[in-house]
Amino acid sequence: MAKLNGFAVCSILAIVLLGCSKQPDTTELVIKNINGYTFDADRQLRQFQTIAIEEGKVLAIGDATLALKYPDAEKIDGQGKTLIPGITDAHGHVSTMGYTLLTVDVRGLESAQAAAELVGKYAAEKPALNWIQGRGWNQVLWPEKQYPRAADLDAQISDRPVWLERIDGHAGWANSKTLALAGITGETASPAGGEIVRDSNGQPTGVLIDNAMYLVTRVIPPPSNDEIALALDTMSEHLLSLGITSTHDAGVSSDEHRLYRQIADDGDMRIRIYGMISSTNVDVEETLAAGHSVDEKDLYTLRSIKVYVDGALGSRGAAMLEPYADRADHHGLLVTSSDQLRELFNRAITAEFQVAIHAIGDKGNRIALDEIEYAYGTVGGRHLRHRIEHSQVVAVDDIPRFKALDVIPSMQPTHATSDMNMAEDRIGAERLKGAYAWRSFLEQGSLVVSGSDYPIELANPFHGIHAAVTRQDHNNMPAEGWIPEEAMTLEQVLRSFTIDAAWAAHQEDRLGGLTEGKWADFILIDRDIFQVEPEKLWQTEVLETWIAGQRVYQQAP
Repeated sequence: MAKLNGFAVCSILAIVLLGCSKQPDTTELVIKNINGYTFDADRQLRQFQTIAIEEGKVLAIGDATLALKYPDAEKIDGQGKTLIPGITDAHGHVSTMGYTLLTVDVRGLESAQAAAELVGKYAAEKPALNWIQGRGWNQVLWPEKQYPRAADLDAQISDRPVWLERIDGHAGWANSKTLALAGITGETASPAGGEIVRDSNGQPTGVLIDNAMYLVTRVIPPPSNDEIALALDTMSEHLLSLGITSTHDAGVSSDEHRLYRQIADDGDMRIRIYGMISSTNVDVEETLAAGHSVDEKDLYTLRSIKVYVDGALGSRGAAMLEPYADRADHHGLLVTSSDQLRELFNRAITAEFQVAIHAIGDKGNRIALDEIEYAYGTVGGRHLRHRIEHSQVVAVDDIPRFKALDVIPSMQPTHATSDMNMAEDRIGAERLKGAYAWRSFLEQGSLVVSGSDYPIELANPFHGIHAAVTRQDHNNMPAEGWIPEEAMTLEQVLRSFTIDAAWAAHQEDRLGGLTEGKWADFILIDRDIFQVEPEKLWQTEVLETWIAGQRVYQQAP
């Protein structure tokens, strides 16, 4: 990969906030007259009225008298606004979000035809694009609830390849041009862990599920360094406006890893990233052998590997112990074999890398727990804080194993409110007892960490906070909440988006709270979330976002 020089990187990234030579101000800064909330070293909620900052880190928090201790400091009047720690999204997809913001978004459209028409319009406006790419379709929202077809796209654009990922990223929709470029015909076999959806004549319809998606993605030209950097900058600007100061990137490519490292080392990373190298990278062993990748400013860290067990529930790719309730002959898909998982665990733990395992179905989660337990008995690694990403549908008997094995359930609150109209159809009422079970995990002492899984869901953390507390959509439905006994308290979910998310990244001594010595990452919001009605939590707006004592976002007046 060609190395970008400092000027080239800076030209791409210096769009709004941080310049190439920007250095933290070494003078003391005091923000007073604020309604502050944070978690202390014991994870207990604490209120304060004043915060003192020096060289990007918190000097102290306290009452109004604290400002008197710093007579020479720059003073800012917070005007009584509520201030909370910067949000950490513990599970997102950084480059995918960036590319999504730069491509066509078909989220929420009411039919395959409507989605295809939008794609056709987008393609007409972008004649220079060799590939038309997008994301967000969801057949569950359409009247017939049927998968789309290549013919739908062909009617709008047939001269260029089109590839649209499903909202969960576990299925793709191609036009005929794309199928031809990928060499997919009626004779093409579905790969292990994937499915080529076919019509009654055995011909591919244009939808590919899980590992079958690689048949297309392998022929899409890889993004250039400039495209990766532009996607990162676009994504960063978006997340900062939502109050997210740090994000865990669940599946970093090798090229992204090298470029992120360079951007961070040059001081131009605009948002903190905790990376999980994707186990599907061809040179993943080289990355593991190089060891942890860190910097003194905690701008970019990579010390985790993302491993995939199964697919997603919406596309019936999540691996289930018993068949799907709405497809009696189907148990979902295992995208990585047990032998491969065991070898990946061995290599990762030997290299002192945390393992973050994608598992959605109850079988997928059981396999993940089994492999973690096996690893403890062979190569160790309990101290590495392994995570199961999603922990979405778990057999009730397996929930205590998370605590026994010190496994972190890394969960996404908005998945529950997005899936509540579909989940029971997929798995039936009985299996819902272990699904989206945040309170069950918390009550046994597990540390739940929260994210959004953007761009599958919207990245706005206050949507997640609202979903966790109410178990309702934005129309306050269902009236009592969906499976309300699994709701979190506001304090619990805020902890899961801040200090506990930092703990899941081995960063709790530097991030996730506003106590002495931690980076001064915080946001000012338009309401006291501990005083408003729970149903209004999702309406919270971010007024300012600060990273390392520097204002990096301010809402337009």
